Amino acid sequence: MLKVSSRVWAVYEYLDPLFKDVVDWKLLQTHWQDLMRVVLSIKAGKLMPSTLLRKLNSYSAKNRLYQALQELGRVGRTLFLLKYISEPASRQQITACTNIVEDFHRFLDWLFFGKEGVITENDPEDQEKWLKYLDLVASAVIFQNAVDISLAVQALSAQGYPIDREALSTLSPYITRHLKRYGEYVVDLETVPQPFEGAISLPFGIIGS
Repeated sequence: MLKVSSRVWAVYEYLDPLFKDVVDWKLLQTHWQDLMRVVLSIKAGKLMPSTLLRKLNSYSAKNRLYQALQELGRVGRTLFLLKYISEPASRQQITACTNIVEDFHRFLDWLFFGKEGVITENDPEDQEKWLKYLDLVASAVIFQNAVDISLAVQALSAQGYPIDREALSTLSPYITRHLKRYGEYVVDLETVPQPFEGAISLPFGIIGS
């Protein structure tokens, strides 16, 4: 995080170690019009964000516009971190969203069990196909889970059970414990298999040839 000013207005025992530097307001003021031109160009569709990022990556760190954009990003990140530290509600919301994302990644790992979840293709197009197919399978399972959960909730409501909105918000479509990932293998002990002696008995003439 960055300090707003180098002047020491107060000492914070636990927060001070988090601040690494001071905001360079002069740099932002000098290049503010340049920054606004970039923003307006993107909004007007005259400059693609991907083009801007590509050019920024090729710029030297000594480029002043590059430095101004970096400084502006640090200011935004500092404001976000201060809000995260000072507002318990924000921390709770961010943690909840983070948990959802992590659950989704675990869900994808569970589905992608072939080859231990490693894409072994070197071709970028094949790699993209793998990811799209994985998304397709994940979307199908998520949709079915959502339908099953909805039907279960409707059945409980029809039976007179109270449905709590807060409880519903904790439900997730990423559940897997009810799924048979490897399919279903039925072992039938009643059916007698056909004799196999004749099938494995080969004439020596065939083997010799």
